[in-house]
Parts: sequence; C-alpha cells; structure tokens
Amino acid sequence: MTRIAALAFAGLLLATAPAVAQQSAADYPNRTVKIIVAVPAGGGVDSVTRIIAERLQNKFGQSFVIENRGGTAGNVGAEAVFTADPDGYTLLASQPAPITVNPSLYKKLNFDPKLLEPVAIMSRIPNTLLVRSDFPAKTAQEFMAYVKANPDKLNYASQGAGTTSHLTTELFMHLTKAKMTHVPYKGTGPALNDLVGKHVDLIFMELSAAYKLHEGGQARILAVATDKRLAVLPDVPTLVEAGAPQMISDTWNAITAPPKTPAAIVAKLNAAVNEILNTPEMKERFAKLNLLPGGGTPAEMKAFLAAETQRWSEVVKAANIQPE
Repeated sequence: MTRIAALAFAGLLLATAPAVAQQSAADYPNRTVKIIVAVPAGGGVDSVTRIIAERLQNKFGQSFVIENRGGTAGNVGAEAVFTADPDGYTLLASQPAPITVNPSLYKKLNFDPKLLEPVAIMSRIPNTLLVRSDFPAKTAQEFMAYVKANPDKLNYASQGAGTTSHLTTELFMHLTKAKMTHVPYKGTGPALNDLVGKHVDLIFMELSAAYKLHEGGQARILAVATDKRLAVLPDVPTLVEAGAPQMISDTWNAITAPPKTPAAIVAKLNAAVNEILNTPEMKERFAKLNLLPGGGTPAEMKAFLAAETQRWSEVVKAANIQPE
C-alpha cells in the first residue's frame, strides 16, 4: 500500500507540474528581473538593453535592472546567466560573440551557448566599411582596387579578436583574397579613436557608431555590408555592388535565458519585446540611433543562432584563427 501511495503521489506531481509552470508564467514577473549585459556600460548592447528594459518595466510594473559583466568577449556574463536559476528572473543581453562565435574561438567554455533559451533579438545594426578621412581611395570601387594592389600594407582595426569587426574583415579577405594586417583593440572607443587619429586605415564598424564620424568628416563610409543600400546612406553602395559577392554582415543584440527556463515565460517575454519593438515611438527611436528593430519568435531566433554559429565557425576556420 505504501508503494502504491508513493507511485500515486509521484503521478500527481507529474500531472501538476505543467499547471505549476503555467501559474508561474501567469504571474510573471512578480519581483525584480535582472538583465546581465555581457559588455561594459556604455556600449551598443548596453544602450539598447536599457531602452528595452525601461519599456519592460513600464509594461509589467516590475523593476528590470541592468548589471554589466563584461570580459572575455562576453563569456563572463554568459556564464553567470547559464548557471542562474531558470525562472526568468536572470536574463542575458549580449552581442553575437558569446552565443554564436566564441565556441570556435575558445578551447573551453564554462557554458554551452546552444542550451541557452532564445528570447528575442532586440536590434540589428548594419556593418559599414569605415576608412580614415585621408584614405587614398574615395569610392568603394577604388578601395577594392587599392586593397588588392597593396597586399599586407593596410592595417585594419577591430574591437578585439573574435568580435564582429574582426570576423567581418576576415570574411571580406576570404571572399576577395585581399591581405591586411589586424590591429585588435579593447573595445569600440579605442579602435575608433585610432582610426580618427589616422593610426589605422580602416575598420568594419556598425552603422550606429560609424555614421556620426562619417557625417562629421572624421572618417568616411565607403560601403555597407548589406544586401541592399540603406535609406540613410542612399548614395553609398553595398560591398556586393562594389565587387565582393556574398559580403553581407551585420551585428545584433539579443536576449537569452538560462537553460530550461519555462517556455511559457520565454513566450511572455518574447511577446512583450515584440510589442515594444512594433510601437511607433520605438521605431522612431531606433531610426534616430541608426538601428533596425529585431523581433521574431523564439523558434525563429533559435534557427537564426544556429545559422550564425555555422557561418562564423566557417570564417574562423578559413582564417585559421586558433582557439585560445
């Protein structure tokens, strides 16, 4: 009888588990939600996350606090979220690196990006080819000719090894057979400062950071790494137009959750972010920041992350970048 009672109790627990999950999702969130941002304060991921967090706070009536944990290309923040309780009260906001690229760049990670739960893509940012203001080539076509005629003579900056700016340049060199020297920096600011100071020749940089320098004449955008021209830069060609087929690259900012976070909570957060991104006020705000809204379902984001992981792992392999 004792055994039968135990089995009956176990069956009751299994039967009530989905109901408990639904109930927890129904009143989620009922306390402060912490969003760990995988970069230092002030960067693009940080800025976008703060904008979204403020709207989530207004929508749910609970605090969404930001905690910056930069370091090791986003691995520090990603690991903290990976080991957090899967209850929806600790989330990760990151650039692509920790959730798509870093498995190819590090011999050992203390987390598995594939097990993080995709919540939402917050924003997408087109990449541009940004050169120093006195660069000899004045057009994208001239740049293509110049870089091929001067192998290993140009220095390109990046935000650090394995970052989007680094891998985008590696993709460019792989597609065009160009050869340039990598000068890695610790972040966007130092890299752009040296470009403006004419210590390096070029950088593949997201539009949101490059546009102000271009408009102010401190540097020049010669091309965009998109499939079609951008409305904000109608006279600037794509790299595909300039003769670099398949040269498409953008960066993005995303929210993920710890493994095994209930699907109902993920869905609730995803719906809220999509609703926020589709408001006229947010579309206008993003346009002023030269950002494109993200959005989509968790399933679509999961497929996107898998494709991005595969694409950039091939670039890392082709460039013979050795894992650290």
